[in-house]
Amino acid sequence: MKISKKDALNWFRFFAMLDEEEELMPQQQELMLATLSQIEDAAEARFDKLLAEIPNLKTLAGRTYYVGDDEKFPRGCKSCLCGTGLSAIRKTNKCNLKCPFCYDFGQMDCQEPIGEGYFEIGGQRYKRRDLPLLLSASKKPSGVSYVYLEPFMEIEKYYDIVSDFKAAGIYQHLYTNGTLCTEESLKALGEAGLDELRFNLGASKCSDKVIENMGIAKKYIPMVGIETPMTPEFYEAFQQKKDAIFATGIDFMNCAELHLNPNNIDNYLGETMYMYRLGYLSPVWSRELTLKLMKQAAEEHFPITVHACANPTKFARDLNLRAHEGGWFGASSYAGEFGRVPFEALIPALEDDSFPFVEEEELPEGFRPGDIVL
Repeated sequence: MKISKKDALNWFRFFAMLDEEEELMPQQQELMLATLSQIEDAAEARFDKLLAEIPNLKTLAGRTYYVGDDEKFPRGCKSCLCGTGLSAIRKTNKCNLKCPFCYDFGQMDCQEPIGEGYFEIGGQRYKRRDLPLLLSASKKPSGVSYVYLEPFMEIEKYYDIVSDFKAAGIYQHLYTNGTLCTEESLKALGEAGLDELRFNLGASKCSDKVIENMGIAKKYIPMVGIETPMTPEFYEAFQQKKDAIFATGIDFMNCAELHLNPNNIDNYLGETMYMYRLGYLSPVWSRELTLKLMKQAAEEHFPITVHACANPTKFARDLNLRAHEGGWFGASSYAGEFGRVPFEALIPALEDDSFPFVEEEELPEGFRPGDIVL
């Protein structure tokens, strides 16, 4: 059913008024799914138009898009999208910043601690002395990443485990907002064997100090880049600082599509949003800004590789991981993080006159105004 925007708006306004616990009946579910598909198709039509305008656009096995030097494409992303997945290693449950786009916005003070002497790997807690057992009993991943929340809050606790995974021949990258980095800590990470460091440059609004730290990191760590949710604020700040950023010698920039969840969605209510494959919810402008930047990068020959780490990339990531785990054909755990569709958050897309549906048709009999939809 190619539901019209007018009909979709009326239904979503109704659905938004229902109690959280109230289940939609099958015909109502059909109206909901038709609306989500129409919004998604409208967003993808806009993205496809922008993609077509990017010269020398490249793809990694059809799983993501980028522009620039192939050698500067982050190996951590290759591990994630084409390798045996990307195991997340968690240690630090605190952060020194509060970013509106953070998945844990408003929840920073109640994040579960990992525990002294422990690292969380694959959902299980391990001590360093357990690594030989873990590596001998499990299939060695092509890569691991250090996440959650800001590792440089206690970066000295990471050096030994980085050294151990280096000795095991496993590619490693780490995320940071960059504000707490020092030359001493960056050098120590490099000497321990960290392969790749990713700066969330948007967290500091492209601060000069963090840009300076990126240049220092590049002295000691082979691959250094940016990974930040693409927002209008970051896009503008990057444009103002791009020459200084390029001067650091970094290799890549991962433009993450902003992913909303119950913690951070209130910071973006009122924006035109869409839901990708009934999973991640994002403002339409996030990927649009990424594609606009990629076009600029290709036309101006940026000295870095610019990668669209968008919702389709995350979708492909999960399919790749499930396949390597021996999952059945089509197996995926990709999903959104809302208990039910956040109808009120999608109403602005239906009210946005600049966001037309690709194709519309009248509602079929049984779904029209006055009909009882059971």
